[in-house]
Amino acid sequence: MIDKYDAIVIGAGHNGLACSALLAKAGKKVLVLEANDQIGGAAVTREFTDGYKVSGCAHLLYKMQPQVEKDLNLNINLASKNLSTKVLSKTGDHVTYRGNKVSGVSEGDQKNFSEFFQRMTKFSDLLNKYLNKPPPRLGTKNKKDLFTLAMLGFDLRKMGKVEMREFLRLIGMNIFDELDERFESPLLKGGLSLDAVLGTHLGPRSPNTILTYLYRMAGKHGTLSVPKGGMGAVTNAMSASAKAAGVEIITNAKVKKVTIDKGSATGVELDDGTIYNSDIVVSNADPKKTMLELVGARNVETRFTHRIDNIRMNGNAAKMHVALNKLPTIKGFSESDYSQRILIAPDENYVERSFNPAKYGKSSPLPVLEITFPSINDSDLAPEGRHVMSAIVQYAPYQEKSSWNEEARANFKNDIFSVLKQYMSDIEECSLSCEILTPLDLEKEFHITGGHWHHGEFTLDQFMFVRPVAGSAQYQMPIDGLYLCGAGAHPGGGISGASGRNAAQVILKREKK
Repeated sequence: MIDKYDAIVIGAGHNGLACSALLAKAGKKVLVLEANDQIGGAAVTREFTDGYKVSGCAHLLYKMQPQVEKDLNLNINLASKNLSTKVLSKTGDHVTYRGNKVSGVSEGDQKNFSEFFQRMTKFSDLLNKYLNKPPPRLGTKNKKDLFTLAMLGFDLRKMGKVEMREFLRLIGMNIFDELDERFESPLLKGGLSLDAVLGTHLGPRSPNTILTYLYRMAGKHGTLSVPKGGMGAVTNAMSASAKAAGVEIITNAKVKKVTIDKGSATGVELDDGTIYNSDIVVSNADPKKTMLELVGARNVETRFTHRIDNIRMNGNAAKMHVALNKLPTIKGFSESDYSQRILIAPDENYVERSFNPAKYGKSSPLPVLEITFPSINDSDLAPEGRHVMSAIVQYAPYQEKSSWNEEARANFKNDIFSVLKQYMSDIEECSLSCEILTPLDLEKEFHITGGHWHHGEFTLDQFMFVRPVAGSAQYQMPIDGLYLCGAGAHPGGGISGASGRNAAQVILKREKK
């Protein structure tokens, strides 16, 4: 079977869906090919045991770009919105923050937190302005790129000399020192430090963790929501938008390779031998999978292949799902508190110590956790009267020394529950079933190299102008007609749709030439 399309998108993750919808809205005949039996990539709602459903990876919506929602005419139904973050105390004296307000801390910390939030908001707004457009190429004489660089310089100067210097100073700093200087409360410092490193192979003392915190704040200033129906409801809405624009989506269609002729993409070939032809191929897969597997090193210049191969993208976070016969007891909690975002991060030193074993390829015996109970306001996720708990668990390195055998998995589960029991004494009695997805599992299920759901670390050498690598930050790969649109491209991870939207803009602009 041979079909001709204006564009073929590999992967029906949220960025692939955003890109395909915008290309179709511009009049292109677009095909999306998804390897799994459902669309959404890692942003899916999945049943992990009979009658219990959760979001597969990310379980909180906080980075969806308003422009993407507008362009795709999305209307996402939220089960919970504007969530607070509650950092648990064993004694019930929890710290709670939302926006520029914090409680459970001293008056001095309250004042300092408000100032800290306003400052970080100002810096994240500047960052966000450049997340929603293709980054300029460095060392170019292209007028548009030069203008974008000039505008970046102008925006920095508008902040004033003092603030500009402070911004440039902070983006390379670690979050630990900044928090330690500003706040007294260990719980507040623990929660904010976890905000800066969640989902990364970084600890609070790692360089540029203030940058990762600013990235988290960009878009909606860190405002948290839980989609009704789980994260799959978001990608279902995006899929509906794409289909309404004329996009054809085929599931259970695993791409074997990108077909290439004389240095140009000509389409794709599936595992079953089916060939689809197009002069434009857009990959929502990660950069390594795209270039080293689907394209093949022999088709790319050696130095570029080495740069791709050197991208740091081994995951360091696991996802845990627990089916509950009732809510576990948390001292000092009302039922409404369970609907909020919950952190176990006693202080910034604890978070750093939790990271230390991961440096040597070992899981943390004292993990830190981000927890939600999405069934509180969404009864469809669990049988009547019962609940689900969803947790991101750090640190769980991809290259665990025991290769994540059964013993390693059992030990890691025991370590997690040992920590949980300090805050939820009856968690084991409440638990009916538990699933833990290590980075190895995430790699296998969602086809993400290294199981890193951001498709690569957020470090200064893998961010903005150099994401995924130097010389390819504008979505086009060194194969004519081949583009990236996933989290491995600028601006990066999170359910934002920005990478897909930016890629579509670049493709449509170049098609006009």
